[in-house]
Amino acid sequence: MKALTLSLISAALLASTSFSATADDKPTLTVYAYDSFVAEWGPGPAIKKGFEETCGCTVTYVAPGDATETFNRVRLEGKNTKADILVGLDSNLVADAEKSGLFEAHGLTTDHLSLPIDWDASTYMPFDWGYFAFVYDSNKVEDAPKSFDELLNAPEDLKILIQDPRSSTPGLGLLLWIKDVYGDKAGEVWAKLAPRIVTVTKGWSEAYGMFLEGQAQMVLSYTTSPAYHILAEEKTNYHAAAFADGHYMQVELAAITKASAHKDLAKSFLAYLTGPTAQKVIPTTNWMYPVALDKAELPEAFGTLVQPDKARLIAPKDVPSIRREALDEWLTALSQ
Repeated sequence: MKALTLSLISAALLASTSFSATADDKPTLTVYAYDSFVAEWGPGPAIKKGFEETCGCTVTYVAPGDATETFNRVRLEGKNTKADILVGLDSNLVADAEKSGLFEAHGLTTDHLSLPIDWDASTYMPFDWGYFAFVYDSNKVEDAPKSFDELLNAPEDLKILIQDPRSSTPGLGLLLWIKDVYGDKAGEVWAKLAPRIVTVTKGWSEAYGMFLEGQAQMVLSYTTSPAYHILAEEKTNYHAAAFADGHYMQVELAAITKASAHKDLAKSFLAYLTGPTAQKVIPTTNWMYPVALDKAELPEAFGTLVQPDKARLIAPKDVPSIRREALDEWLTALSQ
C-alpha cells in the first residue's frame, strides 16, 4: 500500500511537472496599451480573454499611462522594447511613429475596415475612432456653446477642464483642433480661453473625474462619452456640445514592433482586434466607434449622439510642424 501510495504521488508530481512545463511553454505576447484600455472597465480584459482562448498563448499588458506616454515608452526603449504590439497609438502621432522606425507592416487585409476618412492601414491598424468634444451636464448648463466663439464669449463663470497635449491624446487633439479652426489666430484664442481653464490634467481620466465631481461645467472628452452615462448609469443629462466649427477626429491604432519575437501571434492579435468579437466590445467599454461593425449592431444610445457636420483631421505628415507652433502658442497663453 505504501509503495502504491508513493507511486501515485510520484505520478501526480510527474503530471504536475508536465502540466507546468506545458503551461510555461506558452508564448507570451506583450502588448503595450494605455491605462484606460487595460482597466477592468476597459476593453482590454475581454479582448485578452477572448484572444487567449484562440491563440494558445498568454497576453500580458503593460500600461505606462495615457496613449502618448505609452508610445513614448516604446520610443524610449527603442530596438530593445519588450513590446510585441503597441495598442492606442493616436493618429496625430503617426509621423513620430514613422520617424522612430520601430514598427513594421502587418500584411493583413484591411478591406473590412470602415472609417469616415481615407486611411492607409498597412502598418498602423485602426481599431476604433471618435470625435473630440466638450461634454457638459444639462442640469448645470442650460445653453451650451455651439462653437469656439460662443465658448470664448460665454459667461465668465463657465469653466472647463482640459488635458496636457504633451502627455494626453485628447489634449493634443484640442491643440490641433483650435489650430485647424483658427490658424495664425490660435494663440489669441488660447489667451482668451486660459481664464476659463480650471486645470490642465495629465490624462483624460483625471479631467473627467474632476468634471463628474463638479469642479467645472465642461470637460474635453468625446462625442461618444454621453453613451456611457445613458447605458451604464441610465442618465440622459450628459451631452456633447455640437460645434459649428466641426469636430476634430481621433483614430486609435495598433502596430507591430520590429523587435517582436512573436510576429505571427502579433498579426493574429491585430486580426482579432478588428474582428467581430473584439469590435462588439469596443462601443461599451472604450466608448468609441468601432472600425468594423455595422451601424445596426451599435447600441441604441449611439443613435442619439452628436453627429458633426464637419470632420477635421490634419494629415499625419503635417502634424509635427503644426504641433510645434501650436504648443508654443499654448504654453505662452497658459503661462501669462
